[in-house]
Amino acid sequence: MNVSVVDTGADRTGGSVPFRVSGSVASGSVLQALNSSMIAVAIVGIAAQFGSSSGITWVISGLYLATAICAPIAGKLGALLGARRVYLGGLALVALGSVVGLLAPTVGWLIFARVLVGIGTATQYPNAMTMVREYSERYAVQPRSAITILAACSQAVLALGPTVGGLLVGAFGWHSIMWINLPIAALCALTVTKFVGVGLVRSVSVNVRDLLRSLDVVGAMLSVGLIASTMLFLLSLTSVPLWWLIPVWLMTLAAFIEWEKRAEEPFVDVRSLARNRALSATLARVLFTYTTFYCVFFGVPQWLQYSRGMSATEAGLTMLPVAGVGFGSTFLASRILARHGVRKTLAVGTCAILVGGLLLASVESSTAPIVVLLLVAVVLGIPNGFNNIGNQNLVNSYTSVEDVGTAIGTYRTVQYIGANLAAAVLATTAGHIIGDDGLHRTGWFIAVVGTVLLVGVLTSQNMGDQQLEEQTQWIQQKPASM
Repeated sequence: MNVSVVDTGADRTGGSVPFRVSGSVASGSVLQALNSSMIAVAIVGIAAQFGSSSGITWVISGLYLATAICAPIAGKLGALLGARRVYLGGLALVALGSVVGLLAPTVGWLIFARVLVGIGTATQYPNAMTMVREYSERYAVQPRSAITILAACSQAVLALGPTVGGLLVGAFGWHSIMWINLPIAALCALTVTKFVGVGLVRSVSVNVRDLLRSLDVVGAMLSVGLIASTMLFLLSLTSVPLWWLIPVWLMTLAAFIEWEKRAEEPFVDVRSLARNRALSATLARVLFTYTTFYCVFFGVPQWLQYSRGMSATEAGLTMLPVAGVGFGSTFLASRILARHGVRKTLAVGTCAILVGGLLLASVESSTAPIVVLLLVAVVLGIPNGFNNIGNQNLVNSYTSVEDVGTAIGTYRTVQYIGANLAAAVLATTAGHIIGDDGLHRTGWFIAVVGTVLLVGVLTSQNMGDQQLEEQTQWIQQKPASM
């Protein structure tokens, strides 16, 4: 049995989700990647217009916080109201937020606009995955190729963002990172409406009372508090730690678990999640994988500018191999997964994290030729494709079609918690101005995490065909809840 298609019936047909469907639903996933990464090169221009202040930090963090909070809720809403409907509603929010950002008279309005964009982009990936699963189950085809396209669009564009943003900002100013959303959102809406017709997705009709009960509003709000307190605490570690958030987090966590245990239709079925140890382990692995990714994503461009003296455009272009290799490795990883399974796929990705960390721990800004820097960037691009393909296929295999949107939403939340954890790691290992010594300490941190992840992948009991078979049988027998 192929580990990535254990619950789709693909083995009976050998078919796959057609590109017109997978490509159209994947198109929206580029919006979150672009908006979270282009801001890195636009922030200088924004600060120049509105003035440097603490509010500028929230132009970046507001989107991450909104996306992390709303992604699981968006997945749940997609299961209740219809994935396509929520997906298109999110595109409308992205467009609205972009217009507000273009007209923003103050930094406060710009933060509000970025939050709107963050809420809108949170809907795309979870509901794209739900639509892919619904199509694959309806027509008994495998979703692996569609998951590959989703991962490639999201991850490659995330790494490509600084380069694209640098070119746009250099040519048109910082406002370009807002208006570029409008044609992309319109094109996404057009393709999804055309190729993912109503007949291909579940027809869902629910009144407000049933919606509120099914959504578990109390559980959702407690999850918002839990995620928000986590993100705010991690963000505070880069300046003045908000230690009082720790008891708030612990109390919210206790209340969340207790409520979800008793809820008739829980937002997150904590009992099932506790039994679904394979999914829990996958999400933990995603957290540390993305922590290392964002250490590279945030740290290396700063190091290139501070220690190498590069401009923002030069640093972005130097990072281009990370995007290119990440995009290519996604498709290579999909082929390896199909032939050799998820364990070997993740083993390659985690080995690349280890090697990339060791390279960062040894490179010197003053003596390293540009060719060496580009080769380091090539190695750092390898983990993106392999780890995303492996982990997302595991999430797909470990969840039912009703739960996959919420699970992938949680996956995205964990990703952005990793981003903020990476910011805290960089503040500890490298400080605000990243020199050679800081980069070396960061490299050693990445190498240690890569080693731990590699050991975990090689010794895991939840990645063999037999374990996936048992997990799939359990998913098919349990009630439809996350």
